[in-house]
Amino acid sequence: MTRLHAIKPVKKARIGLYSIGLQAYWGQFPGLKERLIDYGKFLEQSMMMWGEVFHYGLVDTEAEGRRAGEWFARQNVDLIFCHSATYATSSVVLPIHQHCLAPVVILNLQPTARINYDQTTTGEWLAHCGACPVPEIANAFNRANLPFRVVNGLLGLQQTPAVSLTDERTSHRKEAIRAWQQIAEWIQAATVRRTLRSSRFGYLGNTYGGMLDLYSDFTMLQAQLGIHVELLEMCDLARFCGEVTPRQVQAKREEIFETFEISGTSTADPIARMPSDEQLEWSCKVAAAQEILVREYDLDALSYYYHGAPGSEYEKLQAGFIVGHSLLTARGIPCAGEGDLKTAVAMKICDILGKGGSFAEIVVVDYDDQTILLGHDGPFHLAIAEGKPVLRGMGLYHGKQGAGVSVEAKVRTGPVTTLNLTQTGDGKLKLISGEGTATDGPIMKIGNTQTPVFFGKHPDDYLEMWFREAPTHHCAMSIGHNAGLFDKVADLLACSHTILK
Repeated sequence: MTRLHAIKPVKKARIGLYSIGLQAYWGQFPGLKERLIDYGKFLEQSMMMWGEVFHYGLVDTEAEGRRAGEWFARQNVDLIFCHSATYATSSVVLPIHQHCLAPVVILNLQPTARINYDQTTTGEWLAHCGACPVPEIANAFNRANLPFRVVNGLLGLQQTPAVSLTDERTSHRKEAIRAWQQIAEWIQAATVRRTLRSSRFGYLGNTYGGMLDLYSDFTMLQAQLGIHVELLEMCDLARFCGEVTPRQVQAKREEIFETFEISGTSTADPIARMPSDEQLEWSCKVAAAQEILVREYDLDALSYYYHGAPGSEYEKLQAGFIVGHSLLTARGIPCAGEGDLKTAVAMKICDILGKGGSFAEIVVVDYDDQTILLGHDGPFHLAIAEGKPVLRGMGLYHGKQGAGVSVEAKVRTGPVTTLNLTQTGDGKLKLISGEGTATDGPIMKIGNTQTPVFFGKHPDDYLEMWFREAPTHHCAMSIGHNAGLFDKVADLLACSHTILK
């Protein structure tokens, strides 16, 4: 996925890593300790692609485990990988995670696909028996009420250590590829958790009146996700709009004309017209003010809505929102309309992961093509568009005040995943995701984003499953099949997650 230059970078996850062993082995089997340490260094180097790695080294006694746990706590790590390098007692492992409560993933990664049965010694076998202590460790975690996750597979070396008696080149094997995909996803999920816990979500205006599913408890969101909600006023944006210079407006105009195609008048819908110069100029000015607002309040995401009295300054201001908010969304500041703060979070999760995250709801079902059209009147994540998005002048915004410029676009053809963040009756956050395929089917020329998606079954059957989960009516659309990745995000955020299948 390519996008415009991000306004704020994603915060890399801080990853803890250590290997385990049994101190009694080192004197009995010379070279074993050094061999296992080298495996740990390989893991460290490989993980640095996705996060900032804090590698403690080898832990082989209960006392060393306590020191390691205290060290990880001081490093403020988001996730810890326990590399089960050989047999170790669970008393070595448990103290680490009692002193540092970061989520833990146990790595059972065998260096070879098959040992050399005829020549293998006890020392050679011990370098490959990482699975042996995992049941014991899992039992200890369970009895200590500590959640854990396990990745099984092959280590994925590209060359065999000189000391080995077997072939350890396993990077091409499916068991190694799958294991490293899991490791990457866990680190990406930890990146989401770290970024959210330091994120500032702007809340501009209010929620669309009567949309009960969208109303949010700001304290609940901070308690469960760590985000801060900054309450913003329309007068703040109006002030910035009044301070925008002609040079800033021109810069936005150039950005907009480079990013979008300017439409003609729709042949089907009389309210969807070619944008006027006045409408485009106003959208450019508002877009410049929106970026100033984001920078002034150091925002990572934004939800917004304002009805405005007919003919008022704020009605005119909100009529220019969609273009600028689409530009911000493509630059790593997801913007969710109608005051939907929960969907802004879902969009932010998708964006942190590099999967897009466009604001959407159910538009219509195409029973002939067996697709469900998903979209909205904006904003749109420009980085995942099929072709160049179109700007249309709207004679009115349906259900809202005012008139202005809207975005007409569709998500590129291929695998997609919807992500919905809802709230259950007991006040808990819940993720809902569904994998499908964006098709090249037709869309309406009405100035709205629309993407036809086939979810692998009859639309009525899919919608029945979706509605049963009591979602909010908006969702984030991401590119790729990401349900497994979202499942790890939900795990680290301590949210329940339903995958629609």
